[in-house]
Amino acid sequence: MNKIDLLLETFPLYSEDLGIDLREPSGRFKWFVAAILFGARISEKIATNTYKRFEQYELDSPEKLIAAGWDELVRILDEGGYVRYDFSTATKLLGIMEALQKRYGSLENLYEQSVDTEDLQRRLQEFKGIGGVTTQIFLCELRGVWHINPAISSRARSVAENLDINLQEFEGELLSRIETVLVKLSIRYCRKKRCEECSAKDFCSQIADTK
Repeated sequence: MNKIDLLLETFPLYSEDLGIDLREPSGRFKWFVAAILFGARISEKIATNTYKRFEQYELDSPEKLIAAGWDELVRILDEGGYVRYDFSTATKLLGIMEALQKRYGSLENLYEQSVDTEDLQRRLQEFKGIGGVTTQIFLCELRGVWHINPAISSRARSVAENLDINLQEFEGELLSRIETVLVKLSIRYCRKKRCEECSAKDFCSQIADTK
């Protein structure tokens, strides 16, 4: 098995980790909410736990999030462990959902009204609280689902260089999957210096250089 196949088998998409089907509009909205949660300076574990609480309470549409109200959103965020950013995230989520409904009606309409990837990114970042990081997280896994081609994150490019992976050889869903693999490797292993535990250690030039 080559290194690409090994890594793809080991690390699924974040949306798949969460049980989200990106082929469905409802799944894309759920991933939008998840991306907002993952976009803060908070651990993957806490963001994942918090998203699962949103699913548990069936907060899976702009209408339901707005109807829940600020106090309930804070409670759910706290329940998921999102304590540090509970107040600000509740405010942000309500603001985004209200603006999304008012300007576009739905996330799918926002996409349909965008003329290209750059326009889509611009429209997303017009929502208060959505910046480049959240936009990158959200759009990365939608290559091959929407007709978009967002730039690859610097985190993924750095790991690709260490593993001698030429990202220009890939596109669409496969590129999304490879980028997600590289991001996970960076967050879970490279950043924490857990090189010997990493499934990519046999391919990594950074490890080879220390031997």
